[in-house]
Amino acid sequence: MPHFTSITGRKIKIAVVGCGRISKNHFGSIEQYKDEIELVAICDIDSAVLDEHFEKYKVPAYRDMKEMLENERIDVVALCTPSGVHSDQAVLAAKYNVHIITEKPMATRWSDGVRMVKACDRAGVRLFVVKQNRRNSTLQLLKRAMMEKRFGKIHMVHLNVFWTRPQSYYDQGHGWRGTWEFDGGAFMNQASHYVDLLDWLIGPVEKLQAMMSTTRDIEVEDTGVLNVKWRNGTLGSMSVTMLTYPKNLEGSITILGEKGTVRVGGVAVNDIQIWQFEEPKYYDQQIQTVNYETTSVYGFGHPLYYKNVIDVLRGDDEPETDGREGLKSLEILIAAYLAARDGKTISLPLEY
Repeated sequence: MPHFTSITGRKIKIAVVGCGRISKNHFGSIEQYKDEIELVAICDIDSAVLDEHFEKYKVPAYRDMKEMLENERIDVVALCTPSGVHSDQAVLAAKYNVHIITEKPMATRWSDGVRMVKACDRAGVRLFVVKQNRRNSTLQLLKRAMMEKRFGKIHMVHLNVFWTRPQSYYDQGHGWRGTWEFDGGAFMNQASHYVDLLDWLIGPVEKLQAMMSTTRDIEVEDTGVLNVKWRNGTLGSMSVTMLTYPKNLEGSITILGEKGTVRVGGVAVNDIQIWQFEEPKYYDQQIQTVNYETTSVYGFGHPLYYKNVIDVLRGDDEPETDGREGLKSLEILIAAYLAARDGKTISLPLEY
């Protein structure tokens, strides 16, 4: 593994590339940690959006990322751009010895994800893949129960993502939404944090099957189902749709084990609804306090994710989700698309 030089004695200089829908979570996180991190530049290809953010943040504004990297002193860049361009932008930033925070999914192709990891390794820079849902208080408690093996053998797992994205959602954003090249479908984009839970909570996936369909006027799927078998013998499934009427209904995970049953539901895994274990633990009393109300499917994890980024760049911690960790969920996503396209059971890993 490459050696990373820590940033100490000054603020970490960050630039945000892409000032669209998700960027506000990044700008908000930067503001929250303004004693540690400083916004030094912004970049967006849309002049109107760029002007709006320049007026708000009063930092140098660029339409060209390469020009920004050449002109500004930047430690880390946050990629809030369409998923299909993350790989080229990450490789470019690595050439300038700039660390990278990339929104999910890290790429829309397996080869691009691998290319990002290799480029960052060569340059000796960090690649952080945003998986802010892992920081949700409800999932942190579930992860703890999993690490402590409280379920015993896990028999079955099921995830639901019943959300809504109207045609108007896909029609915004310069025509990149709902495309294979730049966006990916309901699994790759909207439900990718839930796909991440398949590996992060349960473990390596052995094989999967998938069926998908499209109702909206888009290239990619807006509805789909997965059947999953994990290497530990657990069986499970996942149901995803962006066609729920009239609004987002549910983002949930149910885990059935020999010594425990848990269901975390709500609109975005924010409400522990069932928490039953053979062996009680003192922190079981916390389930009421970790549940939270949310109108945002993003949850509240971005600032917590940024805290880890800052600690890592300071040399005080290891990344919660680096490029290699990001590849795990990308591999499951690509396998799901292959399974749906070919009507086959796909085994992992994709490469041997």
